[in-house]
Amino acid sequence: MADSSVEIIEGCRLPVLRKNQENEDEWPLAEILSVKELPGRKLYYVHYIDFNKRLDEWVTPDRLDMKKLQFPKKEAKTPPKNGLPGSRPGSPERDRKSLDLSVQSASAPSRGKTLPTPKRKAESVSLASQVSAVTPVSSLPSSADESQASVFPALRDSSFSITPREEHQPLAALTTNGSTRRLIPPQPGRKRKTCGGTDEMVKVFQNNSPRCSSIYLPPGEDSQDSSDGIPSAPRMTGSLVSDRSHDDIVTRMKNIDCIELGRHRLKPWYFSPYPQELTGLPILYLCEYCLKYLKSLKCLQRHLTKCNLRHPPGNEIYRKGTISFFEIDGRKNKAYSQNLCLLAKCFLDHKTLYYDTDPFLFYVMTEYDSKGFHIVGYFSKEKESTEDYNVACILTLPPYQRRGYGKLLIEFSYELSKVEGKTGTPEKPLSDLGLLSYRSYWTQTILEILMNLKPDNGERPQITINEISEITSVKKEDVISTLQYLNLINYYKGQYILTLSEDIVEGHERAMQKRHLRIDPKCLHFTPKDWSKRGKW
Repeated sequence: MADSSVEIIEGCRLPVLRKNQENEDEWPLAEILSVKELPGRKLYYVHYIDFNKRLDEWVTPDRLDMKKLQFPKKEAKTPPKNGLPGSRPGSPERDRKSLDLSVQSASAPSRGKTLPTPKRKAESVSLASQVSAVTPVSSLPSSADESQASVFPALRDSSFSITPREEHQPLAALTTNGSTRRLIPPQPGRKRKTCGGTDEMVKVFQNNSPRCSSIYLPPGEDSQDSSDGIPSAPRMTGSLVSDRSHDDIVTRMKNIDCIELGRHRLKPWYFSPYPQELTGLPILYLCEYCLKYLKSLKCLQRHLTKCNLRHPPGNEIYRKGTISFFEIDGRKNKAYSQNLCLLAKCFLDHKTLYYDTDPFLFYVMTEYDSKGFHIVGYFSKEKESTEDYNVACILTLPPYQRRGYGKLLIEFSYELSKVEGKTGTPEKPLSDLGLLSYRSYWTQTILEILMNLKPDNGERPQITINEISEITSVKKEDVISTLQYLNLINYYKGQYILTLSEDIVEGHERAMQKRHLRIDPKCLHFTPKDWSKRGKW
């Protein structure tokens, strides 16, 4: 209970009562971001420390534990240094620390920001017994070490499972068929073996089981790819860009209570810069076809009598059953693209919204019924990407999550890359849910190829990293990082092999049985354009 004699101000920290996933009471530490006074009571907007921001909420005073209230620390005033106000006096100890930090930051690879997730403790248990005398290898080519920081941004207790895990499921411990596991770090004092290049042949070895093949990797030809594997910084212009500032209290708070989109009512997770006069409304109404925002149901009904759209603007480039994809040019359909970005920002915290949609294409996935084409999700991509990005932003709307649509969006983005004759990768940083979905997709796609390889003249099948990348259009760095993350690469008798245990094989088979939604390339009608010859898009 909140003590009325103590004034709670913004920046205070204290335990707040909430329900966990098991519907049990818990008291996580939370920070007060805002205080709102209503007639007869106060409400407090809290952010749970080390939890995802989508859980932030307004709470009543009776949910606050005042006994453990922590007031914000005041910054100590220090005398100016070198005549500059606000700077601390220098000291050899502090100067040396700052020098060490600057050296570390200069040498460390760039990492994308990710969303904080609830801390979970996981025991480290070895995977199913593998072939004896097989030494796990912590890295393949050295260039992959640099790219892995970008492909798999650092997550607090992040997780992945071989069994099907839908894209918006909360993160749990790293599991493979129910058993927790971890990547084995390089042992001190031992020299780490690395392959000479990313085109190294890989041998796949599957526990000598009759139903499991093994793949062998003798050294192949050097890679002709000019990419050095070092990820560049995320783009800082466009419709949605990497959000690097979380200092503004306003943008840290949800400003929309509820959105009505067609037959669904959505609870936004994050801030989105809709006009301020609309943020105080109990419900914000959106036209599900043109995504125009309106302040009342009456305004929406009047708009629907004038709106002629029953599908997203642009070209329908894919249809199978009730699933369709529309390609939308951000320059030709600027209003729709901006409205789509505003809606997406409600569920994407790692991006900031800009209104320059000209350099982007938007691919909107819809479900068809007698009333029209209803938006399910979308992804955007740059018309010209120097970093081989095939996705800038990707989102499945909450009503359609946990139904396989996230992987379908990812699979469609790679089908476009195959038609373009390119390999692609999503723009970094990935959100926690995006990272989970991509890890799952990459794993299923790569394992599907490895398990379908046939032995050649009684020998173990052989495949190169480049060949996997060419077949799937997944960038080499993502292939390598996925194999490393699953701890499949081992060094055995002077050769690199991929060891697929029974647990991994069975888990993959179960995952593929539950994956009913797939892209049919025969239903795709897409002709890539050369945007470099089109001047100003």
